[in-house]
Amino acid sequence: MEQSSKSYVKPSSVLPTEEFNETDMLLHWNKYAERLGQKGLKIMESILLISDPVLNGTRITYELPNEGSKLEFESQMNGLLGHLKGHLHNHDITIEVIVNEQAETKRTYNNQDRYNRLLEINPNLELLRSTFGLDLKD
Repeated sequence: MEQSSKSYVKPSSVLPTEEFNETDMLLHWNKYAERLGQKGLKIMESILLISDPVLNGTRITYELPNEGSKLEFESQMNGLLGHLKGHLHNHDITIEVIVNEQAETKRTYNNQDRYNRLLEINPNLELLRSTFGLDLKD
């Protein structure tokens, strides 16, 4: 009789909080932006690629050039957060959006600039390029 009166406490699920680095975060950020572009959400894709997010612990700080892009970003932020939390296996991730109207948008103009940017994200790209003897063409 005593056992039936005790309430069963369901163990709470523990959400993963694995460590990750800025390179991993940038990789998944850019993959999510690319996926949005493939779905036809070009505006949101371009907002995600305006500048590079900065990682500080599990807080991601993202700087946007105006209030309009901030509103658009925030309307789609839950999807991005879900993607990052799932792929980086860390549910403590938060995103802070800062509007800096003085910020210049970073754009790459030629193949060398694009290659350098991708090399920052994934240094193994140089190994791939040298292994297959690939060259950049303008």
